[in-house]
Amino acid sequence: MGVTPLERNNVQLNGAGQQPMMFAHGFGCDQTMWRFLIPYFEDRFQVVSFDYVGCGQSDFSEFDAQRYSSLQGYAREVVEIAKAANLKDIIFVGHSVSSMIGYLAARMAPDLFSHLILIVPSACYINEPPHYEGGFAREDLEGLLDLMEKNDLGWAGFLAPLVMQNADRPELSQELQDSFCAADPTIARRFAETTFLSDNRKDLSPIDPPPLIIQCRDDRIAPRSAIEFVHQKLDGSTLECLPIGGHCPHMTHPAETAAAIDSYLRREKLPRTP
Repeated sequence: MGVTPLERNNVQLNGAGQQPMMFAHGFGCDQTMWRFLIPYFEDRFQVVSFDYVGCGQSDFSEFDAQRYSSLQGYAREVVEIAKAANLKDIIFVGHSVSSMIGYLAARMAPDLFSHLILIVPSACYINEPPHYEGGFAREDLEGLLDLMEKNDLGWAGFLAPLVMQNADRPELSQELQDSFCAADPTIARRFAETTFLSDNRKDLSPIDPPPLIIQCRDDRIAPRSAIEFVHQKLDGSTLECLPIGGHCPHMTHPAETAAAIDSYLRREKLPRTP
């Protein structure tokens, strides 16, 4: 008998509620990065957290380079987890690249998902001047991937503070850097390539109910223009701009992030009673 999705992805089911709220981490992270935000919701929801294959405490032997060469492969992983855990009516909370993964998963299996909460989403990280600003020149991203190919851990020291962007809390940047360095280098590079070189702009179309989109005032990974592109494509979506910096508001400012989510949940009358 093979490994189940719950074993493969180190799925954790907690919380006192019945409606599931699934938390999906971003590139180079794992489910522990949600530890500051989850406590705001575990008394009302069934909290579901997991590690993508190749991250955290997942089963690294289950990594398939072909499957994970596109975000659709990660989206299938999310759907498999949901089905294996018998989840439905899921409120999906995705950070960064997981925002697109969650959107694709909801398109694949709309019967499983209730609402999407997209934290600092981007459909494409590559600049295409003068029409689109994704945040990075292609050659810069290719340089990052080249460093990863050479197993030069300097990329982690460069990227972590750029992502976290809160100099007054250096321990968070260090935690992220350590997470980057702990990953299998081959898997980490493939995830980075899939994350930063994917272009899902043409995949976006309105979804019902419209999601919540959270952006930060100063985000060097997903600039305002990239997040507003997602907002415009997902017609009717709610855009909440937090007056903070960085790309990880769930870690650096969990109270403000939780407040934005709570406001959306109240409007949507969530959680639903069975």
